[in-house]
Amino acid sequence: MVRGTVREERQVDGEGDGLRAYHGKRDFGRAREPAGPGTSGEGAAPGDGGAPRFVVQIHDASTLHFDFRLQVADVLKSWSVPKGPSADPRDKRLAVPTEDHPLEYEEFEGVIPAGEYGGGTVIVWDRGTYEPLSHDRRGRPVDFAESLAHGHARFRLHGAKLRGEYALTRFRGGPDGDGADAAWLLVKTAGGGRGHGTPDPRRARSARTGRTLARVAAEDGQG
Repeated sequence: MVRGTVREERQVDGEGDGLRAYHGKRDFGRAREPAGPGTSGEGAAPGDGGAPRFVVQIHDASTLHFDFRLQVADVLKSWSVPKGPSADPRDKRLAVPTEDHPLEYEEFEGVIPAGEYGGGTVIVWDRGTYEPLSHDRRGRPVDFAESLAHGHARFRLHGAKLRGEYALTRFRGGPDGDGADAAWLLVKTAGGGRGHGTPDPRRARSARTGRTLARVAAEDGQG
């Protein structure tokens, strides 16, 4: 009942199609994930009024992986990165696009109940702001959403753990980027600042609370 109600509200209230897939996969009566603005009296989203945000979350679901998210307009564009971002330019990390998430998801840390989409434990491993760096052949800046649509986007991360210049490049799938076979590469480009390497996800600590996956599961998995 709750899931159907949420879907109907999203299609009627004019919030846009960007989060339709996100809402359609979740029962917000059970899941503890944010539904987005205007659903429960939340305040401004983390990205409002400043530089665009990024967040990297570790997600212990059916497979343990990292979720890499970049704020683009009013959503977080998202990729699942099985091995996590690397600070080594020699590493080319597979990044599989997933559905857009609300900006409030930057703050999400907790346990998604078993049986729900993405059921498992989530921690915020790193977060911060980023600078779009994409440009055309004449050196003119290119809108970041446009550069993603074209399949190649460059940006500089300013996080607590990830710093320096990175690039996302689509090597499979069309411009829509949401086909079953769509895939990108996430690579740290030469130059830029130095950052941390990919951690052992079981030992990694949250940038928000300092907790590990195991501690979040023990403390937030009750009830």
